[in-house]
Amino acid sequence: MTALLVRALGAAAAGALLAASFPPVGLWWAAFPAVALLVVVLAPVRRGGRDLGRRPRARTGALLGFVAGLTFFLLLVPWVGLYVGAYAAWGLSAVEALYLAGFGAGAAVILRTALHPGPGVGRRALAGVLGVTGWWSLWEWIRSSWPWGGFPWGRLAFGQADGPLLPIAALGGSPLLGFAVAALGSALAVGLLLAVRHELSGRAVGALAVVPVVTAGFALAGTLTSAAERETEAVEVAVVQGNVPRLGLDFQAQRRAVLENHLGVTAELADRVDAGTAPRPDLVIWPENASDISPLDDRRAGTQIGALSERLSAPILVGTVLPVGSGPEATNTVLVWDGDDGVVDRHDKHYIQPFGEWLPWRGLFEALFPIAESAGHFVPGNTTGHVRAAGVDLGAAICFEVAFDTAARTPVAEGAQILTVPTNNATFGRSPMTYQQLAMSRVRAVEHRVPVLIAATSGVSAVVAPDGAVLQETDIFEPAVLSATVEVGSAGTMATRLGGIPQTLVGLIGLAGLAWALIRRPLPANHTEET
Repeated sequence: MTALLVRALGAAAAGALLAASFPPVGLWWAAFPAVALLVVVLAPVRRGGRDLGRRPRARTGALLGFVAGLTFFLLLVPWVGLYVGAYAAWGLSAVEALYLAGFGAGAAVILRTALHPGPGVGRRALAGVLGVTGWWSLWEWIRSSWPWGGFPWGRLAFGQADGPLLPIAALGGSPLLGFAVAALGSALAVGLLLAVRHELSGRAVGALAVVPVVTAGFALAGTLTSAAERETEAVEVAVVQGNVPRLGLDFQAQRRAVLENHLGVTAELADRVDAGTAPRPDLVIWPENASDISPLDDRRAGTQIGALSERLSAPILVGTVLPVGSGPEATNTVLVWDGDDGVVDRHDKHYIQPFGEWLPWRGLFEALFPIAESAGHFVPGNTTGHVRAAGVDLGAAICFEVAFDTAARTPVAEGAQILTVPTNNATFGRSPMTYQQLAMSRVRAVEHRVPVLIAATSGVSAVVAPDGAVLQETDIFEPAVLSATVEVGSAGTMATRLGGIPQTLVGLIGLAGLAWALIRRPLPANHTEET
């Protein structure tokens, strides 16, 4: 029991370290010792030819994975319960921790085979590292996809916006970047375990050294491919942050005020353009929910937006809510509003947030939790996020969508040269949520070599270069305009072209690793196993 408690404490520490790699702490390097510590607590530890404590079984691994996951998500997403109660953050964290439990169960099996004493320790150690890493990647994909569309928040890649491995995203996207981080952490752990067992032979060192060498090679290749010169042209953009009257969940009750804020800030931009103190934009980006009064149904709103677009001689991307039929259902939509021509293109949000924008099993959850009645009635759209404005191909990943690989990749694959992220983060107050979203957007910029424009109702809005650097950034809960010149024509990387292939490959490595461990599973000897 004491050994299990020590392992559980280690798992909790691993979860805390992993959370520290994300904003607001932002210590990208903490992901490596986090993964290493989790692997250590899941692995059998031997010294002097005997086991130190019991060898973890699959169910012990599941428990330790759950502890690590619960700690990680409680520290990562406490903002979920900011205005609805802490139970929301606990509930989400507990559900997400179940995926880490699945990882822990399989990783314990893989490590038992990989670290079993005997000949071929170097080959088995490398196979174990790859198996555990692929198994981690597989469970990241599962929780990012299922159920109800998944919850990709907290993937390893999204903590690496400031790390040296970020260029790997240009080769294989966030799946390959996350795989590289997990591989380095796992190799570190396996090397330490073998050292404690006095089994770190020259061959074992050579086998494990493959991991950092290949990872460094990927990072260098990603850097070189991203640095290749391409012909580009300049586009003037303006990102508008109109702000909201007050914090909280009732932003929809402030619809007219929020719209007036964005109209006012944009009108001030037009005044500066007319006075020659600001460049005339080719296009203007408004946030999600900037006009929750549908400009298609409200003549006043449509006229005001059209007049501003005409005055600036630039289309405005307008975040709005459009009713579907006569019931409560609606789409979360970005309209391209071009002066007197009105709407010339649109994107309806496809990845809608469960328990926020829509409610699964509505009857059940509303009966159990009255606050659930405040969940939206949004329905998913069937557009790809690719729109055109002012002759420029744009991608639109609305808020939560930027966390999904396909939502960012598909419009760029279809020709988008700028990725816009219209978002409304007012419901999360001054929490780290908006900065975690900024980190994801920076990874997407490198992943597809595309400038990213984040327009947030209350912040943080930002202009991100294709190399992931933040060129401009607003403070939160204040009106602002970011005017910038971005270069278009160079978007697209190997990751864009490969699509979902890297995710499939790393997942198959995980399945192969588990199959290898089960087939080569050592027969019980003179040792005991934790239950």
